[in-house]
Amino acid sequence: MTLMSRKADYALLILSFLYQRKEGGTARAIAEQFGLSRSFVANILKELCQNGFVASHRGVKGGYALARDASTISLAELLETVEDGFQLTVCNQHTDTGSDADACSHSSSCTVKGPMAEVHQRLMGVLRGVMLVELFDPKARPSGLHALPVLAASGCGLSSSVEVFPA
Repeated sequence: MTLMSRKADYALLILSFLYQRKEGGTARAIAEQFGLSRSFVANILKELCQNGFVASHRGVKGGYALARDASTISLAELLETVEDGFQLTVCNQHTDTGSDADACSHSSSCTVKGPMAEVHQRLMGVLRGVMLVELFDPKARPSGLHALPVLAASGCGLSSSVEVFPA
């Protein structure tokens, strides 16, 4: 199980491509670079344009370019936009009616709903501290990433954590 959908994963790839090429690029070039469906890339680009992440330019030399600096876009902002409200669990999603009781039949008796909502808020706090430039540029100074522990696998369990980027 993954927390990010394929759409979010591709949105990151697309934005990374555009970050690396300041002159921008076309849906075709992006699709070819990553071996993706051109129509899926075009749909994601359209959504990224509508939400102000990407700007489109028509004409012979047309294409797409970043509309905002990658250092101003957090991973949380992108995920919340592309995922239509990124949520860790079904029970913490809010429906159009304002009631989340429809999301899970156990909502009224669930003992972990509140704690999972808190975990979600903590996760989103970390993701708000991770700027896209940190993912796209290895030389970028990490901000939110440096505090994340890395769990090293050992056998069937997990061993102690190691700091990703020492302060």
